[in-house]
Amino acid sequence: MTEHYQRYGIYYAPEPQSALGQFGNTWLGRDPESGDMLARPTVIGLSEADIAAGTTSPSRYGFHGTLKPPFALPGGIDRAGLEAALASLCQTIVPVTCGPLMLKSIGRFLALVPTEPVAPLADLAATLVRELDAFRQPEDEAAMNKRRSSGLTDRQEENLVRWGYPYVMEEFRFHLTLTNKLSDDQIKPFTNALADLVAPLCEAPFVVREVCLFGDPGDQKPFRLLKRFPLAG
Repeated sequence: MTEHYQRYGIYYAPEPQSALGQFGNTWLGRDPESGDMLARPTVIGLSEADIAAGTTSPSRYGFHGTLKPPFALPGGIDRAGLEAALASLCQTIVPVTCGPLMLKSIGRFLALVPTEPVAPLADLAATLVRELDAFRQPEDEAAMNKRRSSGLTDRQEENLVRWGYPYVMEEFRFHLTLTNKLSDDQIKPFTNALADLVAPLCEAPFVVREVCLFGDPGDQKPFRLLKRFPLAG
């Protein structure tokens, strides 16, 4: 029986056998493609329970970087139609190369972000948002007001109304989330542990060769990686 998904997102997820993919999945304790739970890495200063407590949110989503934020399908459109359109679009898009990744604090959470040049990655995300917008059911007013409660700029408000999400187009900032929002007591040990773990991953250019369709089953269940789509332009 095919599982029903309430929403779909188009994400970057590393190739499963890559060093980055193996790091991200073990750090978050779950492989979003197989659904398997994984043992966390052994690090100085943090127990496995500490890591689990500090990564509950990104673990649910799976190790990824958002390109097109999660959306529900409108009536009359099914997953097969979305997959066909995404596959066709990816045939026209070339792989993207950015500068090496670096560990960064964004607000109170930690993430890996690419260094310059990042414009090609922003262009990729904008293309996916724009070209697949017909597959997005418009957000209702309650959902948009929830987004507005955090305080939006004029540009972010325009994006919310037009594209259903504030942080797209010019506001897009690619990141691979590694933690929840951390407390003062958590920030230093998590930063120290991650700095050592990610150092070997932050040397070569960051290359996006494929994008992935993720599904959200709802009810706070973990997202699943449903299918990979090579960029073959």
